[in-house]
Amino acid sequence: MALRVVISGASIAGLSAAYWLRRTGWEVIVIERARSFRDGGQNVDVRGVAREVLDRMGLFDAVKAQNTTETGTVLVDSAGAVRAELPSDGPDSATAELEVLRGDLARTIRDHLPDGIEFRYGETIAEVTDGVDEVAVTTSSGHVLHADLLVIAEGVGSTTRNMLFGSTVDRRELGITMVFGTIPRTPTDDNRWRWYNTVGGRQIHLRPDNHGTTRAILSYAGDDDLSGLDQSEALARLRERYADAGWEAPRILDAFDTSDDIYIDHLTQIRMSTWHRGRVVLAGDAGWCVTPLGGGGASLALTSGYVLAAYFAQQPGDRRAALTSYEEWMRPLVEDVQKLPPGIQHFAYPRTRFGLAVRSVVDKALTSSLFKPVAAKLTQVAQTDQQLPDMARV
Repeated sequence: MALRVVISGASIAGLSAAYWLRRTGWEVIVIERARSFRDGGQNVDVRGVAREVLDRMGLFDAVKAQNTTETGTVLVDSAGAVRAELPSDGPDSATAELEVLRGDLARTIRDHLPDGIEFRYGETIAEVTDGVDEVAVTTSSGHVLHADLLVIAEGVGSTTRNMLFGSTVDRRELGITMVFGTIPRTPTDDNRWRWYNTVGGRQIHLRPDNHGTTRAILSYAGDDDLSGLDQSEALARLRERYADAGWEAPRILDAFDTSDDIYIDHLTQIRMSTWHRGRVVLAGDAGWCVTPLGGGGASLALTSGYVLAAYFAQQPGDRRAALTSYEEWMRPLVEDVQKLPPGIQHFAYPRTRFGLAVRSVVDKALTSSLFKPVAAKLTQVAQTDQQLPDMARV
């Protein structure tokens, strides 16, 4: 009799787990709180060991075909003139070879899932009973699902994780707010990621996409967390903060007022001493959110589904051993990404004109030919010397 898994969350981590567990013979049910598949979202990339995972899925070329069209990353001044350019050679440069939108990556995986996976949209988990022989999952609609394993892949604010792991969840706020949105493309936009810093610890980003629009980010350092506010109030506060920011701030603020996909994130790392308990296991941001400041979140999510399924395939009769092996393999990779360079928040978000001047000098040094190898290493995440575990029974 086939093993059964319930996966909560239908983004990168959940879809990767669904793909690989189904490939290795599991019955798979995916629960997703959204009413339908969630398209859209901002840039993510596939780096390091995740490139090999994608290759083993046979999806490398399919994902590459969804490239955002971004060709490089430049730092600009208030007039939009380039003051420095980040290294753009190699698959894991600032603009990665596999640079895609979150929704495009998720849809590519979903469109290539093995047959037989059941999706239940508009559902959340209301109760979990973790027993000796099975885990019983009661959904918000009152259905009870019986399974051998529950995978929580819900994201940084996971309610199921909080319900089951409670006080063991270590939330580390980084003091940075990021506001994402899609805005109309204009003739002044090009195929580069343009990055602007100004006083007050403020950043402005414009990035091209492959849908004829532009992805914009307003990001700042400080304790003014907008994520819990009504969107109109949050945008009003944002407008006040960026009133004198210059460059493309007025255009972005006006466009955000009518954008239908505004997302506000107060960056918070999730750290946990264990990612599994009984028949429940965490994957992706629910277990180890690294935040956009660390980067590599999508790569870790993609990799986690493969590693989880591989160890269950290798040790089908020993759940505890499989979950322990999964965690032992993933943890060094996650901890490496979560370990931010000392003072990175102050360097990335200078608040004074003097801080900006120092940042400009450092940027020019790091992007010079002499220090180019050092700068290149800063964008290399999800790298490991570990070999991916073999996938038996695929």
